[in-house]
Amino acid sequence: MDNDIFKALADPSRRMLLDLLQASDGQTLNELCTPLDMSRFGVMKHLNVLEESGLITTRKEGREKLHYLNAVPIRQIYERWVSKYTEPWLIGLTSLQDELERDNDMNNMPKHVNRIAIKATPERVWQALTDPAQTSKFWFQCAVRSSWDIDSPFELWNGTEKKAEGIILDIDPPRKLVMSWRFLSFPGTENDVPSRMTWEIVAHPELHGVTLVTVVHDEIELAAQTANILMNGLPLVLSGMKTLLETGETLAGE
Repeated sequence: MDNDIFKALADPSRRMLLDLLQASDGQTLNELCTPLDMSRFGVMKHLNVLEESGLITTRKEGREKLHYLNAVPIRQIYERWVSKYTEPWLIGLTSLQDELERDNDMNNMPKHVNRIAIKATPERVWQALTDPAQTSKFWFQCAVRSSWDIDSPFELWNGTEKKAEGIILDIDPPRKLVMSWRFLSFPGTENDVPSRMTWEIVAHPELHGVTLVTVVHDEIELAAQTANILMNGLPLVLSGMKTLLETGETLAGE
């Protein structure tokens, strides 16, 4: 997978497409063709390479196919190839993802989409997502609390401090979980209205024993700071879940 990502990033046109999505996520093929001096077919080929490498995800919205920057593989590349070589200077550095996403205009980004492939069954992924003993190992040491019924509360606790809360809006184990989301202890989020987080968990259509986990964070127009925090945090959560389920270990710093 690393080779696919590096090959995808090697082409300047593909890097430009990622820059365009970084500046304004959720674009159609026509919108992405406009700034590029190449045929529609050429842009489609580059987008296919980026999607196959996992650097972008696509979703159908009505008749349109929208393209989204997927920060998870970039976060994994950073963890594997950057962070361990820069350990003495980590406190003074921002993450690679911050560099890619700086100066974003949140009003032009109605949703964020992250996706990761995990070598585990959907049932194991669901258990990791809903078991407080497991969430505390990959969700910044926070244990989840909920009765997992529609309209029931959802809470994340770090010891005796409640960090986030919401309401279960929809639930279909082990395939889908939709919740509202509101931070309680992060500066700058006091005036944010609740946003929405959707977990989609499906077996990979081609790879046996592999599950695709997609997290969509939307309804963020009035929750800009919450969106910024989750834009940086969710890739780490997904990477931590993958590491835990595939190796039994936790990411460094968890």
